[in-house]
Amino acid sequence: MNSTSSIITIGREYGSGGRQIGQEIAKYFGIKCYDKELLEHAANDSGICKELFENHDEKPTNSFLYSLVMDTYSFGYSSAGFSDMPMNHKIFLAQFDAIKKLADEGPCVMVGRCADYALADWKDCFSVFVHADIDCRISRIAAKHNKSPKEARDMINKTDKSRASYYNYYTNKKWGAAKSYDLCVDSGKLGIENSVKTIIEAIKIFDESKNK
Repeated sequence: MNSTSSIITIGREYGSGGRQIGQEIAKYFGIKCYDKELLEHAANDSGICKELFENHDEKPTNSFLYSLVMDTYSFGYSSAGFSDMPMNHKIFLAQFDAIKKLADEGPCVMVGRCADYALADWKDCFSVFVHADIDCRISRIAAKHNKSPKEARDMINKTDKSRASYYNYYTNKKWGAAKSYDLCVDSGKLGIENSVKTIIEAIKIFDESKNK
């Protein structure tokens, strides 16, 4: 039986196949993969309706209240400031807590939502970023959503910009920069199947290193 003691987080460029790769890795190890499911858990735990999480999902936000938000987070939800906080910040913090709660339950795969940052202090966290060249991603998105190459390119640019703004704003790292992750994989060159194999082998090495 294949097993891992790690929580695997996957950041991904839009159209790189990151979600599929995450699902395949979870299937291999017999663990859960959380993508949009993270939103549902956060909504259930926080009492904020799920639709609001979907509307704010990995979307950029205004930055002037950042310090207020993080100060409030350090005191937890009991802080009086939480009720006055903008909804997008409440949603981020609810996701932040949901990610930690799910990680407490054991090994799993988490896709996006700054999970690598939420689990930065976890010795069992292995962070991956999946990317691919633009032509490969255009082809994938155009076929998947029945779009023209131009429409697919526009979708990619818009989604990547949104994800980058969200990640860069809420973390002290840069979205897509190699030093922000433990492993970066080019799914355009390797293909989905070989990307999965490469990440699985890296996770096995990571697991072994923790036991030494």
